[in-house]
Amino acid sequence: MVIGVPKEVKDHEARVALVPSGVTALREAGHEVLVETHAGEGSTLSDAEYHEAGATICRSAAEVWRQADLVVKVKEPQTSEYGFLRPNLTLFTYLHLAPLPELTQRLLDSGTNGVAYETIVEEDGSLPLLTPMSEVAGRMSVQVGAQYLEKPNGGRGVLLSGIPGVAPGNVTIIGGGVVGTNAAKMAVGIGARVTIIDRNLNRLRQLDDIFGARIRTLASNSWTITETLRHSDLVIGAVLIPGASAPKVVRRSMIANMRRGAVVVDVAIDKGGCFETSRATTHTEPIYFVDGVLHYCVSNMPAAVPHTSTFGLTNATFPYLLALANKGLERAADENHGLRQGINTYNGQVTHAAVASSQGRPFHAL
Repeated sequence: MVIGVPKEVKDHEARVALVPSGVTALREAGHEVLVETHAGEGSTLSDAEYHEAGATICRSAAEVWRQADLVVKVKEPQTSEYGFLRPNLTLFTYLHLAPLPELTQRLLDSGTNGVAYETIVEEDGSLPLLTPMSEVAGRMSVQVGAQYLEKPNGGRGVLLSGIPGVAPGNVTIIGGGVVGTNAAKMAVGIGARVTIIDRNLNRLRQLDDIFGARIRTLASNSWTITETLRHSDLVIGAVLIPGASAPKVVRRSMIANMRRGAVVVDVAIDKGGCFETSRATTHTEPIYFVDGVLHYCVSNMPAAVPHTSTFGLTNATFPYLLALANKGLERAADENHGLRQGINTYNGQVTHAAVASSQGRPFHAL
């Protein structure tokens, strides 16, 4: 099989979907690997390293897309890449289709088979390809939030750790999954006062066992969220429903009641965001204000730390990529339940129930 690795084109997206060690493994398995020139430079990986690993370096993205049977990426195709989609092509990447009806339609019209990292769900319920980037985004959310709380950056001028004689800042995390847990680790480490809100009481019990008295846990409801946000300096949205749009758990009225200069970081923005006031931003223009509250809603947060993110992501994706290359999409999906769950579009049909439901499209079971 011919595997293509184009350079990412999303704003400030410096990750790459395959590292040189993966190229070598694919070549040893009998496959050909095409890598667009400079694809790995943002992650400190040179063309020379890919060439030495056995890849063919291509001058353009078009050359990679045209020749590949399987294209592996990091982010969903951008408008400039829509023309590369075609029948019998397998695309393996983060798709986040629920809030992207135009991209979904392009995949369907082109007949491209889209396999989404974020909807691969193993039998134990884990999300193996979402986890590493959720770990990065969760940890980054506190780091970014602390930066934007500084007065020159538009925030309230609060130091989350506080100092002797001055209380620390209040961090509220909505959602106690991988993102929320990693955000809590960072916020607790800084010394902030941390509250985690989740609707799953068993998960709150687990978090209480992990963090003990260093955090406060609250059951999710509109009153609890409203009252907690009123006193928060930093709020992190970490709500996830695999494959579906994120629910808007924070309403505009709740934002209006927050302190001026407070910061919200919506890590769920890839799924449309969990704040009513959220809209996707970029690393070039990362923030905006609503009712005096600073919003950071960058849809590819881990791209800011591409070296760490690339190696963390490819550690997780490569076994699935190798299975797709060795067995082809149909056989690999038949033999791997998790990979089967990742197929969002197949032969012009939506094959993931949550995506179909989010967009009001017909669902076709594989």
